[in-house]
Amino acid sequence: MEGKWKELPVSLSCCVKTSLKKMKFDRMTPVQAATIPLFLKNKDVAAEAVTGSGKTLAFVIPIIEILQRREQPWKKKEVGAIIITPTRELATQINEVLEHFTSLLPSLKQLLLIGGSSPLADLEKLQEGANILIATPGRLEDLFERTTTGISLPAMVKSLEVLVLDEADRLLDMGFTKSINTILGYLPKQRRTGLFSATQTDEVEALIRAGLRNPVRIVVKEKNTSSTDVRRTPVTLTNYYVVSPSDEKFRLLVAFLRKYRDQKHMVFFSTCACVEYFTVALQALVRNTTILSLHGKMKQKRNSIFSQFRELTSGILVCTDVMARGVDIPEVHWVLQYDPPTSASAFVHRCGRTARIGNTGNALVFLRPSEDCYIEFLKINQKVHLEPYEKIDELEVVDVLPKLRKLATKDRALFEKGTRAFVSFIQSYAKHECSLIFRVKELDIAALARGFALLRLPRMPELKGKNFPDFEPTEVDYNSIPYKDKNREKQRKQKQKLIEEGVISPHSGKRQRRGKSVAWSKNKEQKEKKRERKQKKEAAKKRKQQFDENDLNELADDVRLLKKLKKGKISKEDFDTNFGVDGEDSSARQKESMADKT
Repeated sequence: MEGKWKELPVSLSCCVKTSLKKMKFDRMTPVQAATIPLFLKNKDVAAEAVTGSGKTLAFVIPIIEILQRREQPWKKKEVGAIIITPTRELATQINEVLEHFTSLLPSLKQLLLIGGSSPLADLEKLQEGANILIATPGRLEDLFERTTTGISLPAMVKSLEVLVLDEADRLLDMGFTKSINTILGYLPKQRRTGLFSATQTDEVEALIRAGLRNPVRIVVKEKNTSSTDVRRTPVTLTNYYVVSPSDEKFRLLVAFLRKYRDQKHMVFFSTCACVEYFTVALQALVRNTTILSLHGKMKQKRNSIFSQFRELTSGILVCTDVMARGVDIPEVHWVLQYDPPTSASAFVHRCGRTARIGNTGNALVFLRPSEDCYIEFLKINQKVHLEPYEKIDELEVVDVLPKLRKLATKDRALFEKGTRAFVSFIQSYAKHECSLIFRVKELDIAALARGFALLRLPRMPELKGKNFPDFEPTEVDYNSIPYKDKNREKQRKQKQKLIEEGVISPHSGKRQRRGKSVAWSKNKEQKEKKRERKQKKEAAKKRKQQFDENDLNELADDVRLLKKLKKGKISKEDFDTNFGVDGEDSSARQKESMADKT
């Protein structure tokens, strides 16, 4: 289906053709060739295509064309299209792609609405007007529900033409279902809707049935050149693996990054704490290259770090799965998965940060000996073939862990970061979806602690009552380890002095230990059950209130009827008839009824 833009069965405007020429896109990818004509012909689409296949242009071009073709010009505060994405980085990237087209169209204005900035600032931008919104679900839901300001987003979207949910499966996996449903409630039913994703899950199928009218399904997958097997990664991507014990993995990573320091790498870890710790460690051990870090708990710096790494020709980005989906970073040579992801589908998305739009790329996953079954699992579950990385002997592997431990004895911040990273890794490992392969019981805790260059094992429930003779703690006075930062060290000494004087407790200022953590999926189930119980309780309460009101109304009618009888306004027969009493004992039953009610 791949072809040139001029071969499309629908004509494109001059603005779109000019922008495509400037962006040096002269040919369509299969997903673009299949999606764009249908989207332009008033069809709802649900498109599934491998990561890096050009899905962004597959919905950006129809949006521009649809909004341009409207007979009436768009008003300043009239939103014609909304694009919802799961992460700020992906939203920023889509915003940049869209700018290539809107820069030639002064009649259309776009607006980026993402976290990390004040919602009030976004409301001020909305006050100036926008026709296309690119947003993350949390921020968009917040702006829809703000009614105290002078701007009303629900009023602005009454003429909405197009809604796009990009990385739809990730939107639902990240727990945005409620936000998506809230947003859909504000949007007009007569619109064109597009769902774009690299994988289709049961949740996405449910969203397709609920949010799309007679959708056209588009599935674009790639085949191996040597067989008819369908694969979920680009054919230009080569996936490698290396099996290494826990205490040797970091040495291999450092040796690899030192050898290829002139290239561009993305290194994935499982937790935010691991990203923070190993970023500092790599900055100390891999010199003469730019090393940046990015994870989901960052608030203000994420956008600037993302932009900085995109502009680099070489460097290292240490990150979590917040960077695994959709983002298009130019010329990434290697995707290194130091920790395998918690879900098999995330493996595919991580690899997809390289080898995009026909370019070549490489990915390498580090596995422990107990995790080697993961290779066959990916082949069956995700149609991903892994090859052994055979250039290990070319790496100059040096034992860098003693140096890292020495640095930890001189900087309390590094010592604490290492402890937090170790604890968070074990907790994350325990929640792995592939629990038959990634088993906490099979982890060599002593080797793992050595691999993290820990000075001592932390106290945590998973290690309680167990001995690890293979791990030797570093002989040092842990209480005297100083912070490298002078201000932090000064504050620490002041607190220590107050503790010695008995002014404050040694545990003051420490966060209380939370209850035993559970997997996100179980937590989600508990929340759903709690919500259902609450709804049932509220419904029962309403029924009871309604019953009480009916009962009181009936009693009031009976009292009025009795008063009329006493005043002689109605006869005894009329009273019996209206009161619903028949037969000879009507008088007795009447008295019993009145006595019960009063």
